[in-house]
Amino acid sequence: MKSETRQQEIIRVAAKLFKEKGYSAVTMRDLAKAMGMKAASLYNHIKSKQDILKTIIISLAQEFTEGMQLIQSSDANCIDKLNKIIELHVKISSQNIYGMASLNNDWMHLEEKLDYYQQLRDDYENDFRNILKSGIASGEIIDIKSDVMMFSILTTLRSLYMWIPKKEDINLEELSNSLSQILIKGINN
Repeated sequence: MKSETRQQEIIRVAAKLFKEKGYSAVTMRDLAKAMGMKAASLYNHIKSKQDILKTIIISLAQEFTEGMQLIQSSDANCIDKLNKIIELHVKISSQNIYGMASLNNDWMHLEEKLDYYQQLRDDYENDFRNILKSGIASGEIIDIKSDVMMFSILTTLRSLYMWIPKKEDINLEELSNSLSQILIKGINN
């Protein structure tokens, strides 16, 4: 396993601070203090606080988009694709709990990359919606508004970063399976 670079460490620590205080409230002094260095020294490794936010959010958005594209283009049926989407969210969220907070709460602070982020999000949601519409058309899932289904599922998946850290010894495969059972099959007996 390769060790973390100083820049990666700064980004990781910044993501934690952004989650705890919110992007707008975190200063470069806060970040420097958390890193045990002088604020001026940070600029040897990063350009700006905005650059850190951009790195966190865009890398996660691209990871989700690439995962969704693989799922969408596969030959799997709708239910299998939905299961894979849940697995994708569980995997990325569990590995990036602090970054997920920025993705969900701080995206609107992106400056020059805001349009690009919104395009990634729109593409992701369009692929998700198309999977649901395909499942409705094939009779795999019930014919209820695909936007409502997508919103319901994504709201749960997008908030995993808040729930996962509160669980000790979480089994990610079990979590994915339980979420699939509840979100796809429902809770009827």
